[in-house]
Amino acid sequence: MGKTNPGRFFEDYRVGEVIAHAVPRTVAEGERALYHALYPARHALYSSDMFAQDCGLESAPLDDLAAFHVVFGKTVPDISLNAVANLGYAEGRWLAPVWPGDTLNSVSEVIGLKQNSNGKSGVVYVRTTGLNQNGEPVLEYVRWVMVRKRDLDAQAPETVIPELRTVVDPADLVIPEGLDFTGYNFALAGEPHRWGDYEIGEKIDHVDGVTLEEAEHMLATRLWQNTAKVHFDATFRPDGQRLIYGGHIISLARALSFNGLANAQMIVGLNGGAHANPAFSGLTVKAWSEVLDKAETPAPGVGALRLRLVATKDGADPFALKGEDGKYKPEVLLDLDYWALIPT
Repeated sequence: MGKTNPGRFFEDYRVGEVIAHAVPRTVAEGERALYHALYPARHALYSSDMFAQDCGLESAPLDDLAAFHVVFGKTVPDISLNAVANLGYAEGRWLAPVWPGDTLNSVSEVIGLKQNSNGKSGVVYVRTTGLNQNGEPVLEYVRWVMVRKRDLDAQAPETVIPELRTVVDPADLVIPEGLDFTGYNFALAGEPHRWGDYEIGEKIDHVDGVTLEEAEHMLATRLWQNTAKVHFDATFRPDGQRLIYGGHIISLARALSFNGLANAQMIVGLNGGAHANPAFSGLTVKAWSEVLDKAETPAPGVGALRLRLVATKDGADPFALKGEDGKYKPEVLLDLDYWALIPT
């Protein structure tokens, strides 16, 4: 007794506190192989060293969302072990590619706190930075999480809600050094569609679906060393179901989006996101996207698309999102707003 860690509760956080998260993680080609086994991921830039070299990179980086999950997973024991729900994301930027052999660790700063009116939980806002073995930032993002209180009588902290940008300015997107799409091979990438072929407001049904499996979800969550109890312990929720990790849904939807967005090669910005409804084993997930904006970049042959990626349960109305009350429809699992790089 006394040596185990029950995790932090809402009253344990202070605005301005900086938390260095434990257990650095070295990622290698096995990480890529497992990621591609778990999801139908097949964007060419992350699948082929030769394709990546033809695009100006030294080799194929680790999938951008795999890097995100590793950085995110480091934060769970300190931020969301006792979370009720992960509520949202903002101001996410991929700052440098992650290569096989890199070692990643994470640091978070508490930037906001707000106790809920029921007095049983509160919302914690953190800005997390992922660093490589050289101390260089590879990723940063803000997320906010609803966390249980240990002591319901603990005094509520002063409410601090950070002002967050709703969209990452395209000028602030970081383009990987050397990236050049002027010699891009559309045949090898799998589709002919380029930046100019997409129109703002266009919606794309990605057609394919994947049924969620308990074993795959738990394997993925363990791969990222995410220790949140709701994903493993069937006794932790009153309904006795293990909650599918939201990152699993993100990666699944992104992989499904290949059909229609095969050339949206790299995610470089995360504008916002919501895990609209919980997902459980047995559901079949489908996805659709909407083009929200377009931007030019200074890199040769490289444009940026701002995309809304929506994951839904099978049987949902095409392009269903919110009802007349402004709330997400129950069949919507994920609403993710991101910037991706695509050849012009």
